[in-house]
Amino acid sequence: MRWMEHLYVGEKAGRRGADLMKGLREERLQPDVYVITSPQCGHHILDIWPSVILFSPPYRKEDIRIIGVAVTYWEALEVVRQIVDEMYRQTGGFCLNDFLAGRDVCPADGKTLRHRVNEEKYGAKI
Repeated sequence: MRWMEHLYVGEKAGRRGADLMKGLREERLQPDVYVITSPQCGHHILDIWPSVILFSPPYRKEDIRIIGVAVTYWEALEVVRQIVDEMYRQTGGFCLNDFLAGRDVCPADGKTLRHRVNEEKYGAKI
């Protein structure tokens, strides 16, 4: 597991603070804790996982980037909403790699969402 330097934390998770984080690092069973990660497959923006799944044998060895932590699934949804809102405001799109790296270009085709919209509107290659 890799932890983001700027970790997004839900309100309840923030109240539990150091104990919650210590429990995750020590792989303690915390069934009410959820982690928000970069997508493991498909075209998702983010994934929400119960923390107990991360400690099961198939996932232990995987390099999972943890972006946020929440207590309860509903709080995890709120943290994801906060991340996606901030991502859109900063990058003008929904490219997680751009958002996390502070860049404004999606690696897939080198164009931002704004470039694609301008090309469609004005027919010009930018």
